[in-house]
Amino acid sequence: MATAWTPTEFEQQLRALGRYYHVHHPFQVMMYEGKLNAEQLRGWVANRFYYQLTIPRKDAALLFNCPDREVRRIWIQRILDHDGGPSAAHISDGGIEAWIRLGEACGVPREELLDQRHVLPGVRFAVDAYINFVRDAAWQEGVCSSLTELFAPTAHKQRLQSWPDHYPWIDNAGLQYFRNRLTEAHRDVDHGLALTLQHFTSYEQQQRALQILKFKLDVLWSMLDAIYLAYVQQMPPYFNVKESA
Repeated sequence: MATAWTPTEFEQQLRALGRYYHVHHPFQVMMYEGKLNAEQLRGWVANRFYYQLTIPRKDAALLFNCPDREVRRIWIQRILDHDGGPSAAHISDGGIEAWIRLGEACGVPREELLDQRHVLPGVRFAVDAYINFVRDAAWQEGVCSSLTELFAPTAHKQRLQSWPDHYPWIDNAGLQYFRNRLTEAHRDVDHGLALTLQHFTSYEQQQRALQILKFKLDVLWSMLDAIYLAYVQQMPPYFNVKESA
């Protein structure tokens, strides 16, 4: 029988999956290098908003599955962080509203974000797969799937550092979402990582955890595949289908 990793070794294995994080996707690389045009950047913002809308619903599904009161008392803060309200303590009133303001700063009207007219089928399928996984999985597996947050601060820092230089037409106030997440992501990952290390202790469980985290990385990468195809390659869904008369 294979031997389980120690908590330190297991954490190292989880963090090693960062090589698959979507910061390495060609679309993200173009973003950080200032090679996206306004339409491409707006397309990313509008499609990523579907993911932002899903986060509190995903966390609500996890809470429904979790019988541990102490875990729920901490985890519920994630919903407040994104949905906003008095407990969010954000000048932008939560992550969803902050993302709407990001969209507006980029030139995507609020109503176009909210009615989801720009969301690509591939993005919708990938995000829906994530929420369906968390809804149907054990709550500990839902927690594990959130651990892409291990790598998220890198993405937020890159955007805050590169966007003002490469995309000066975007109002700097619109970047507040990324500033908020620099603090929130560290807090969230500390809790999620501790729960994962505590629960996944056998060799089989640890292998399962790696599979779960890789699945979530696949979700994020697949979203960018769809966005890259539509906005960079100019091949949105059905681009080659002629409408009937």
